Amino acid sequence: MTTANRKIRAAAVQIAPDLDSADGTVAKVCEAIENAAKQGAELVVFPETFVPYYPYFSFIRPPFAAGPEHLTLYERAVVVPGPVTDAVSAAARAHGVVVVLGVNERDHGSLYNTQLVFDADGELVLKRRKITPTYHERMIWGQGDGSGLKVVDTAVGRLGALACWEHYNPLARYALMAQHEEIHCAQFPGSMVGQIFADQMEVTIRHHALESGCFVVNATGWLTDEQIDGITTDPKLQKVLRGGCCTAIVSPEGNLLAEPLRSGEGILIADLDMALVTKRKRMMDSVGHYARPELLSLVIDDRPTAPMSALFPQSGTSAATPATQHKSAPAAFPSPVNESPASTRTTHANVIEA
Repeated sequence: MTTANRKIRAAAVQIAPDLDSADGTVAKVCEAIENAAKQGAELVVFPETFVPYYPYFSFIRPPFAAGPEHLTLYERAVVVPGPVTDAVSAAARAHGVVVVLGVNERDHGSLYNTQLVFDADGELVLKRRKITPTYHERMIWGQGDGSGLKVVDTAVGRLGALACWEHYNPLARYALMAQHEEIHCAQFPGSMVGQIFADQMEVTIRHHALESGCFVVNATGWLTDEQIDGITTDPKLQKVLRGGCCTAIVSPEGNLLAEPLRSGEGILIADLDMALVTKRKRMMDSVGHYARPELLSLVIDDRPTAPMSALFPQSGTSAATPATQHKSAPAAFPSPVNESPASTRTTHANVIEA
């Protein structure tokens, strides 16, 4: 889809989740979609694992003491597809907007930090899982695989997404850059760590916008004082559940298109002039004329992983092939000399067959 001559109105949502209800946060999501659409938004981005809420308890409580909260999160987590995705899909379709939503996804006995992208017709066009949960999060979520490192065509253009400190993995970012993302949707938890978290976040998203030559729409969460009191009454621990908010929208030139939301609830709105993507890439295209694929390139295994595969699947069915089950790899990857930058998306399976 060509968007070079279009202007897209984007919305980044910073609101508090409902910590007390399984369905309360979903209702707030649908309400925010409607409010953003009334302001002309065509893209609406929500914070990391916003439904039902980010597991703030895991940052201040040791794992052995967090069992009850962890089990409650299991009970309220999102099954994909299911009632939550149905509700958000209907809202996206009703208002004709693209929605990027972070959820705690439950897949049987495991939870995952998952990003969902709904196109303007309500279709779920991407479900990806955070590839490496950060620090305390490793006790909450499993790891995603390379199948989610995808850029998808949507009504607003080519869209990619990463969660929080995945932005500190340069190869994960490059995987999306090599697929020519035009709009990057970033999600962070917010209300954590303090101002240093917000400062680092701003540097990170502005750098990605410059390096990728794309727009970045970043959404962070927010906790009210009452919610913080409900999580912990310890003043020292409450301190680390404040700050860390930087809901922002950045141009391909690294400019903030509106003053970031650093506290409180709100919806940040900005217009994205898609001609700026070409303007930036004319000067520096990291995966085009500024790339040196004969020297540096990325190999990605983007196959879905599975704990089991059938050697002899029944007729008419297909079996997933886990990453651990494949032919022996060659001693070295083939040279990318004279290959186009698109070769950066070569999968490990392609390499094996070459």
